[in-house]
Amino acid sequence: MAVFKQDTSMSDLPQEPAPSTRRKRSARFSDIAAEAGVSETTVNRVLNERGSVSAATRARVVAAARRLGVPRLLPEPRRGLTRFDVILAGSGTPYFQRLNLAFQRAMHMLDKKVVIHRTLVAEGDGQDERIARAILSPRQKRHGLIVAVHDSITVRAALRQVIHTGVPVVTLMSDIADVPRLHYAGIDNYRAGRTAGHFLGRALPAQGRILLISNALQYQAHAERIHGVQEVLAERYPGLLCGEVRQCHDQPDRCHVAVARAVKAWPDLVGIYNSGAGSAGIVTALRQAGKAGHILLAGHELSAEHRLYLEQGEMELVIDQDPDWQTASSLQHLLHACGRLDEPPSSAPNEFRLFCRENIGAGDYLPP
Repeated sequence: MAVFKQDTSMSDLPQEPAPSTRRKRSARFSDIAAEAGVSETTVNRVLNERGSVSAATRARVVAAARRLGVPRLLPEPRRGLTRFDVILAGSGTPYFQRLNLAFQRAMHMLDKKVVIHRTLVAEGDGQDERIARAILSPRQKRHGLIVAVHDSITVRAALRQVIHTGVPVVTLMSDIADVPRLHYAGIDNYRAGRTAGHFLGRALPAQGRILLISNALQYQAHAERIHGVQEVLAERYPGLLCGEVRQCHDQPDRCHVAVARAVKAWPDLVGIYNSGAGSAGIVTALRQAGKAGHILLAGHELSAEHRLYLEQGEMELVIDQDPDWQTASSLQHLLHACGRLDEPPSSAPNEFRLFCRENIGAGDYLPP
């Protein structure tokens, strides 16, 4: 039986179309000029770093070139130094110490063309006016402002005036009401307060009293935390009663007095929530009353003393807002606003961390 074979030479097979040897044309100066709304001469000056061009036009040309995918190393959108001012409420609390250190660390990681000037405004009479002066009277031209201060009419007015001039402002740790700031770099303090209320309610007996201690409700962060804890206790644990909030201004002696009085006045005191600092006074008062470790204590910031209280069973829960990440978030938003960072950073609140006796570990999250 004969077997026939079909000849299938390469010339008879369907051929794949040959790849085009033409390369995609890169954007010309005329394309970039049209995209940015400027002249070709301006594009030439910006991309070849020739002549003077305003910062806004320079940023617009570089952004247009990036959008068009120009295959060359592009200049930085901003020439010269970029200066950011950081205004912090003067405070000796562990949180503000960590925040100050966080900015020191960040300064060493930034480009040398980015300069940070820090101002600490001392507490006491006239602090509002001193904060306002620091906001309104920079030592040199600034390109961005970060503030970690309390909320007041004076502070709001000063911030609105600066923002109106075009300076981007980031509020850090505690937001400022009714101010068109660029970003709030901090945790959701209302949710943090609700989290504290959730754990207090789950751990405590159905009936009893809880003492609420705060720094000052002028700080929006503390007002939101207190509101959160009160709300969740009222919703889910109506047998746990909260009296008037004691504003102790982060001072251990005031916290000591508040706790000592509450222990005497309320035999059914079962828990304490402190939205700020001054826990040394709280723990000392509880030890003197023989109640340390029996009255549940929840608070904020993993300071060295809070680490110790957790280890000893005198504190149950610490909610930490991570000042290093807050610092990074605030700087990222200003760098993006000034054209030194291409991708927009997240606008969501920073995550907070929960610490108890079982997960503080022996790490170096905080120096011993």
